[in-house]
Amino acid sequence: FSASQVTPHGISTLTYLSFSFHNNQTLSRHVTTWSPVGAAFNAQQRKVDLFQKNVGLFGVPGLSTPAGFEVAQQRALRETEQLVETACNNPPGALTVETFDQLSDSLCKVADLADFVKVGHPDPAFRDAAEKACINIGTVVERLNTNVELCRSLKNLLDNKEVLDSLDPDTRRVAELFMFDFEISGIHLDESKVRKAVSLNVNLLDLNNEFLNGTHLPNRIEKTALPEHIRHCFSIDGNSIQIGGLHADSPDELVREAAYKIFLFPNSSLLLCLDDLLTCRNELAKLVGYESFAHRALNGTMAKTPETVMKFLELLTDKLSDRTAKDFNLMRDMKMKMNSRSTVLMPWDHSYFSSAVRAERYNIDPSLYSPYFSLGACMEGLNMLFSQLLGVSFQNEQPMAGEVWSEEVRKLVREQSLSAVVHETEGLLGYIYCDFFRRPDKPHQDCHFTIQGGRLKKDGEYQHPVVVLMLSLPPPTRSTPTLLNPGMMENLFHEMGHAMHSMLGRTRYQHVTGTRCSTDFAEVPSILMEFFATDYRVVNQFARHYQTGQPLPKSMVSRLCESKRICGAADTQLQVFYAALDQVYHGKPQNRSTTDILKKMQEKFYGLPYVPNTAWQLRFSHLIGYGAKYYSYLMSRAIASMVWRQCFQKDPFNRDMGERYRREMLAHGGSKEPMLMVEGKDTHYFSWPLPSSLSLGFLHYFSPISSFPRSPLLYV
Repeated sequence: FSASQVTPHGISTLTYLSFSFHNNQTLSRHVTTWSPVGAAFNAQQRKVDLFQKNVGLFGVPGLSTPAGFEVAQQRALRETEQLVETACNNPPGALTVETFDQLSDSLCKVADLADFVKVGHPDPAFRDAAEKACINIGTVVERLNTNVELCRSLKNLLDNKEVLDSLDPDTRRVAELFMFDFEISGIHLDESKVRKAVSLNVNLLDLNNEFLNGTHLPNRIEKTALPEHIRHCFSIDGNSIQIGGLHADSPDELVREAAYKIFLFPNSSLLLCLDDLLTCRNELAKLVGYESFAHRALNGTMAKTPETVMKFLELLTDKLSDRTAKDFNLMRDMKMKMNSRSTVLMPWDHSYFSSAVRAERYNIDPSLYSPYFSLGACMEGLNMLFSQLLGVSFQNEQPMAGEVWSEEVRKLVREQSLSAVVHETEGLLGYIYCDFFRRPDKPHQDCHFTIQGGRLKKDGEYQHPVVVLMLSLPPPTRSTPTLLNPGMMENLFHEMGHAMHSMLGRTRYQHVTGTRCSTDFAEVPSILMEFFATDYRVVNQFARHYQTGQPLPKSMVSRLCESKRICGAADTQLQVFYAALDQVYHGKPQNRSTTDILKKMQEKFYGLPYVPNTAWQLRFSHLIGYGAKYYSYLMSRAIASMVWRQCFQKDPFNRDMGERYRREMLAHGGSKEPMLMVEGKDTHYFSWPLPSSLSLGFLHYFSPISSFPRSPLLYV
């Protein structure tokens, strides 16, 4: 059972009392005490007082019902009209940029919130209202991006050297970023082509939604089509079997094969949707003056061009080729040893046999680790790490009635630790809503959503960032807290890396706050957190058995870290294949079907055979949020590895390094060119040996490990 322990400072700990009988029938008692943060996540949430006034989702008045989205839209549109008039009528100067940022903030407060609600809210009425809001606000944004008068007000500023020279670097960069948005939307085109660009963008909003929704839909097959002895492994609905995933970890080869072939069976309407989506993107890119959509998407990233990305992927493939071949041989040998029906290694075998090889060599059984990784313990670990490294601490806050969409959501207040003198004046940093537990109709994906960006307001107060972290963990029970396997624990650290970026990106303008930066840089802070999650010095701070309080043995952590190198090259090569496929889809038109392109890329960049009558690309949801940018995971991993080795490997709790990492990288969000931070230009500390052409000198630091992306989406 569990009980709250009262201290002189109030209810501050949660104590789990566990009793068990040994062979001699003596009763033993184990006590594990959690801090307030750990207690908040290891206990069932206290129910909200139903008699409280409904404050609306995220405390936004009016969002107590789905109809509130229409009210929020109308309010944002009225503010938009006023701000557009202000921007167009005022003389060029810093006020112009501030007005643009207010305009962006007003629309984003509705669009970003709606972007989460449309996938995360359990009520279909809220989801539908949010999706309509996303489309409506998106349409407004596309029209603003082709508003000639609005663009002229910004151009007058950028063309006035005297005014431009008077701006601080952040203001100047934000002005240039807003102008870039105008340019890629076709502001320079004649009126008929501008109308065409707006029409293409609006059409893309619909195609994006249609494809994204389709990637998650299960496939059905007649029950009689499957052998009777494996039917129970899937969801049975009358005479049909519904398959909504790959079942890649099933020990039954026939289950894996059936799931792969059925779940990936081509859907003709979704194939057509993908064709239309890629055609529309290419047409828009060509219309506004780019060779391809990939050229348009990569303008402003660290990679800059598709040619650089493909060079990166090809060099990485060459670097990994020998180790990848060795990994596949290990998997084949394991398949033969386990008396499989076939000795040919197939795509549905990769995940299962790579795990089997690791388990055999290092005795990695997730069930042995989970008792040490209760959710509360992991949250304590993050709290301690951030406190020591950055002077940041968490506080759990009880949500108000109507503030959250599920009673299982936890709300964290993030504050600056008063024990850290250099930060003690900063106080509140922002809010993190933790939607960690599984529920019906909730997407099975781990995501970070920006709900509200940070910015400096006119009155001198700072608008605190608000984010949601969404995971798919089993909920706690009355007697047992949520227990994480090592992969889940790493994922939690990864997503908290995004949250840290959002909280500590103290930019003047919300347009560049936190994760609103180049996509191939946005993953660096989150992937860096994975290195902390697998360092014994860090894990030893929090990994305790939830019943006995015993620490996780160092040998188990060592085996876990060593095991990640086994088959890591093959796992990495699979991601290279995905990234290459993404690039080719968004490059110059191939005049071939998306399936034919997939076959060729799989042969060149993967190594395992294509399976006839499958269309994996129809499950590639990253084509929406990461179109032409899926390579970002790989490039960010190389850079994060470099940061870890040069800054934190020696001492993961080094406060000086933590403060400098915050000051030189996290604090800037997207207000500084990412390559300037990576190369050390205009900074006083980080100086890594990267050539400015990004000719991949940092591949020296790339260590292939089996840790790709379980955390697929970053919503910014």
